[in-house]
Amino acid sequence: MRALAPEGRAVRPEGIFETRSRINRPYLTAKAIFAWLVLVCMATVSAFAQDTSPGWFLHNQEVSVANLPLLTAPSAEPSAVLATALETILPDRDVCCGKDSGLEDAVLSAPSSLKELSAKLQGRHVLGDGLSIVVRAEYFPKNSIDPSLTIQRLMNQQPMLLQWKSHIYVLYGATYDETRTYNWEERQFVIHKLWLLDPRYSGQRRETELNAETDDWTKIQGILTLSVARK
Repeated sequence: MRALAPEGRAVRPEGIFETRSRINRPYLTAKAIFAWLVLVCMATVSAFAQDTSPGWFLHNQEVSVANLPLLTAPSAEPSAVLATALETILPDRDVCCGKDSGLEDAVLSAPSSLKELSAKLQGRHVLGDGLSIVVRAEYFPKNSIDPSLTIQRLMNQQPMLLQWKSHIYVLYGATYDETRTYNWEERQFVIHKLWLLDPRYSGQRRETELNAETDDWTKIQGILTLSVARK
């Protein structure tokens, strides 16, 4: 039975419940704050993990240099093939590679490799009109070919020369995979195919490719990049 007050009203036994309520409120508040802090820490760790882990993977991407002249060597002689390859990536008759051009002497010397050609091209050359150019030649032997550098050059519309099985080709494109981090501070590339122009041929035989799955890439002897500045 409920206890009655002297006036006949029921007495509510509130003392115990009020005490518990005063004890539990701070306890529940502290517990809620702790849970909130845990969630904040978890979100921070998750965000940090996203910033440092690979962001996304791009499969079978393609890049190529546009509007290259389609030239065919007048003969199968190495010097003719080399001159045609150089004229493809340096389409300036004053620079390369006919009579009185800046690079005529380098081509006529018939270098046997891209490494030797790089040494002959590097530096200052005089044009037929007496002006000069400065050639920057960078040669990368097969053990130091960088996929990232190769793809970046192609993205910048810079074709290159590639020597494979002692033949000179124009490297103008590639098929590749790319992995990017969320903050874009790092990009990694894996090349599957290199797109080549063979100066010895015309028509469909001119375009060929090196497939990492079916071709022996150990026979790649090197890659040469060139840039020319007029002085």
